[in-house]
Amino acid sequence: MERSNDAGGAFYEIRVRGRLDERWGEFFDGMEIASGEEVTTISGVVADQSALHGLLERVRDSGLVLISVNSAVGEKGFFTASEVKRPMAT
Repeated sequence: MERSNDAGGAFYEIRVRGRLDERWGEFFDGMEIASGEEVTTISGVVADQSALHGLLERVRDSGLVLISVNSAVGEKGFFTASEVKRPMAT
């Protein structure tokens, strides 16, 4: 069973091919956008599976190439937003 925070969400990272700038964050419901040279990570708390599928539909509809979808999973289940420690951007 998925652990969730008080808001009912879990932390996810969606990786897509290419570079997206931070303006895409609004399009992806306020998710954080972090671009590398060839891959962009879209990350943040997703309310539920329906919201996750909605984000994935936006990836598809935008013509982006999906690389991976990962949840932050800990020893006892899914991490919540308050439990996730984000690495410093380099």
